[in-house]
Order: sequence, then structure tokens, then C-alpha cells
Amino acid sequence: MRLINMHEAKTNLSRIAEEVAAGEEIIVAKAGKPKMKLVPIDSGKKKIKLGMLKGKINISQDFDAPLPQKIIDDFYGRSL
Repeated sequence: MRLINMHEAKTNLSRIAEEVAAGEEIIVAKAGKPKMKLVPIDSGKKKIKLGMLKGKINISQDFDAPLPQKIIDDFYGRSL
């Protein structure tokens, strides 16, 4: 990590941007006090792997079958 002053940052912005894009972190200071930190943006999205759980999850054949009436009544507070 490198510390530079505000004037240098303004004067050499293009060069500094390339250094940051290459992975370097730079702190910009004004009057010797740190004001900002320049860091590279995460360049890639995580790839989605489809089918990772194939064969590991079992969904029963009656997964979407209607619920028994007792459970429906309990849900609506109709059973006492």
C-alpha cells in the first residue's frame, strides 16, 4: 500500500488508475492526513454452477399435493 498526496493524485490520475487496476491499493492524503483509499474493483462475477446438488436432494412425488383439511383448518385458526 502506497501513500500519495492529493496533488500527485490529480496530476497522475491515469497512471494511478492503471496501478490500482493492476491490484495495488493507494491511499490519498491531504495535508498528511489520509482522505481516501483507492482499491481495484472486483473484476469478475462468480460463476453459477448448475446441477451441483443433483442426486443429493430428494423431492417426494406428492410434494405439491393438497394439504389435509386439518392442517388447513389449523392454519386459519378454525380448529378447536
